Amino acid sequence: MAPARGTRLNPYAGLIVGLAAMVLLASCSNGSSQIDGTIAGADGPPNIVFILIDDLGWPDVEPYANEFHETPHINRLAADGMRFTNAYAASPVCSSTRASIQSGQYPARVGITDFIPGHWRPFEALTVPTNRTQWLPHEVVTVGETLREAGYTTGYYGKWHLDGFDAVSLPTVQGYEVARTRRGGAHFNFADRFEPPYLDIEDDAYLTDVLTDEVIEFIDNSSASPFFVTLAHFAVHVPLEAKEPTVEKYRNKARPDNGVNNPVYAAMIEHVDDSVGRVLRTLDNAGIADNTVVVFYSDNGGLRERFDKSTGVIVSSNAPLRDEKGTVFEGGIRVPLIVKWPGVVEGGSSSDALMVSPDIFPTLAEMAGAGLPDTQVLDGESLVPILKGGEQSADRAIYFHYPHYHHMVPAGAVRQGDWKLIEFFDDNHVELYDLADDIGESTDLAESMPVKAAELRAMLAAWREDVGALMPTLNEDFDRERRGEWGEHPNRPGWNPDQEWEPGPGDQARP
Repeated sequence: MAPARGTRLNPYAGLIVGLAAMVLLASCSNGSSQIDGTIAGADGPPNIVFILIDDLGWPDVEPYANEFHETPHINRLAADGMRFTNAYAASPVCSSTRASIQSGQYPARVGITDFIPGHWRPFEALTVPTNRTQWLPHEVVTVGETLREAGYTTGYYGKWHLDGFDAVSLPTVQGYEVARTRRGGAHFNFADRFEPPYLDIEDDAYLTDVLTDEVIEFIDNSSASPFFVTLAHFAVHVPLEAKEPTVEKYRNKARPDNGVNNPVYAAMIEHVDDSVGRVLRTLDNAGIADNTVVVFYSDNGGLRERFDKSTGVIVSSNAPLRDEKGTVFEGGIRVPLIVKWPGVVEGGSSSDALMVSPDIFPTLAEMAGAGLPDTQVLDGESLVPILKGGEQSADRAIYFHYPHYHHMVPAGAVRQGDWKLIEFFDDNHVELYDLADDIGESTDLAESMPVKAAELRAMLAAWREDVGALMPTLNEDFDRERRGEWGEHPNRPGWNPDQEWEPGPGDQARP
């Protein structure tokens, strides 16, 4: 069945593989391994599958108490692994979190603090800093390069969003032998911007399924050495589109009145869950599940409402968390994280240890027995001791720096223990929350606990100095009446997101 007349075809949904097999086989057969004679199995280094979801909120899946979305395969992953309750993305938007995953560094240190190319509002009260770079710098040693150097076959499938709109900054120059990704961002790109280009495009192909097909093929062709593959879905980023039979299922399901009731969004999450299930079955069928680590993670918090030319249709709810993607409130940065590591992680376990996205790099490196780069500062800490049942130091603090306008004013934050402080850069006020008693960040304690607020504020300032964080400055062109207007971004002349973003109806399905 064709989409309804006037419906914008979803760039996430209309693609199918043509060239992948040839590229994959050639790359895998030519890869060099430093683990001589080792077959990925019970006695060898573990394979690693890293599943990264776009804009998936902390409460969006059943292991995090969602009662509307059905995620049986993610449930299985949690039953076999460890669920982290205090996992965070280092940024409330995609590119900067992805940079932190690849580099093991905070976004402020890498120099990518906003999505690429970023927001630009020329009449706001503050002039925000632009990203220091419009792609992941080549001198950055990535987790892909580190594991490849250790003898792993490496692959990357899906959203990258760390490139400068050309082939010189794609995953294949950052340590990944095989890659299939989109140049630039996500929601406004089409098939001709994939690298390598897709052939034999079929209108009824759904990209979540296509990328899963390719990862399964990668796994099937990588049995001679340990492999590290990233499945970075474009889902569940807007525009909301899903396959009609699944959407209809949720239309007919009793909907809660807590905001988690969008049938298209629910269907998109179920498609992601199906992808997880297919990957797990592939590992089972290949007989390598017992020696494969599976990590499930999101790049930032969930989106509650459409953006720009929006219809105002609610996507979901991050309750009990406050706010959404594009903010440093909990709804923008707290994310689901599940790690399955057979023989090491206790199935069905959970951890309240603080975790942030730069931790991914040293964690995977330690799992693989790979050495860390000696030319690069790593801000992340390995989670392997936590995964083995150990305790985290109570002194650990994690930091956030988002000096941009998005769904809130520019701000930064620090969390240590249960305490979280947010510093707002527009008027320099701070807010202090005790997340143990106030996960929804509803009661500001800064005035009643000035000593604690001052302590955390000083920590945040010292951290910014250490990582070289860029700060916004007063804008001489501030115009209160025009402050919400978009302008041409200085790092991408001629581009205005308000012109390119054209979401379809909020309740949209594909056959």
